[in-house]
Amino acid sequence: MENLNNLWLSSGVAQLELGQLFMMFIGLGLLFLAIRKGFEPLLLVPIGFGTILANIPGAGFDLAPVYDALGHLESPGGLLYYIYEAGIATGLFPLIIFMGVGAMTDFGPLLANPKTLLLGAAAQVGIFTTVLGAVALGHFGILDFSIRDAASIGIIGGADGPTAIFVTSKLSPELLGAVAVAAYSYMALVPIIQPPIMKAMTTQQEREIEMVQLRAVSGAEKIVFPLTLLVLVAFLLPDAAPLLGMFCFGNLMRECGVVNRLSDTTQNALINIVTIFLGLGVGSKMSAEKFLNWETLGILLLGAIAFCIGTAAGVLMAKLMNVFSKTKINPLIGAAGVSAVPMAARVANKVGLQANPHNFLLMHAMGPNVAGVIGSAVAAGVMISLVSGM
Repeated sequence: MENLNNLWLSSGVAQLELGQLFMMFIGLGLLFLAIRKGFEPLLLVPIGFGTILANIPGAGFDLAPVYDALGHLESPGGLLYYIYEAGIATGLFPLIIFMGVGAMTDFGPLLANPKTLLLGAAAQVGIFTTVLGAVALGHFGILDFSIRDAASIGIIGGADGPTAIFVTSKLSPELLGAVAVAAYSYMALVPIIQPPIMKAMTTQQEREIEMVQLRAVSGAEKIVFPLTLLVLVAFLLPDAAPLLGMFCFGNLMRECGVVNRLSDTTQNALINIVTIFLGLGVGSKMSAEKFLNWETLGILLLGAIAFCIGTAAGVLMAKLMNVFSKTKINPLIGAAGVSAVPMAARVANKVGLQANPHNFLLMHAMGPNVAGVIGSAVAAGVMISLVSGM
């Protein structure tokens, strides 16, 4: 009888807590959104499954290894613990993904119309505005956010999942689950969140603006640009160099034309493998005790605000540029300044076509979209540089 009792007590059912059950339903919800709704499935599937694994009572998937007083290993850590420590705590996985994104990125539209770089920069306003909001909530005791937490939350506004994970793993690793879910959720919701903001801030006449054909960009320009960008950033803001360095390296492999095998591996096999482990590692931080609190709700709310402000700021910058420019810019492409590549550019193109069936904005919107990736990496470097010592 005692053996049966011990068997029961060691079972997952006996150890199950309400919070763990709730988080397992959260994991199932993420899987539903990814599989049925198509919301960022490459990340939400492993994150959702990792969430379920991390909350199975007694399984110990996310437990750290235990050592005795002499430093001898008593019990090994769980699988998710090692995935997180090896790839996310070190910053390795986000950097490899940035290299893959660079290998898939075409700087041509940005080089053909360099002033769209301003639109990508303007969209980062959402990041810094939200940082101030999070600091204010912490200052007035509404939510318990430190300046490091505020920086991690604000970066959600860049709509760049790897950047958000990279910054949060360095500044506030305990917030990683909530920040990652918020970042990728809002990236997935770009087609729902952005159009109402874009339409509210532009007139029908502005949405109908047709933009001229982009000039052809030479191969030499595409090779020189990532090298120049890296050197400038590395000297001016070294904390942003890891992200932009890997991004530029991936892009150089794409454009130089002599390492096609490496470029193909980076764009496909490598980034896919790392994405699996990145998602599982993020899921390991979504245990009930770390996720179920008021701060998580605050992160989700502030992340949405950051994303909306970034979208609006890009549109407003385009409208401001039209005041001083003879060649008009369709303000819709300003919304693509958030770095959800290429979804934000596709949304700008779709809204433009609704206003004018002859209005093809996709390639024009890719300029600020790529600029947004650069802007979010620079913003991440600024955040790390300013608050890492606090």
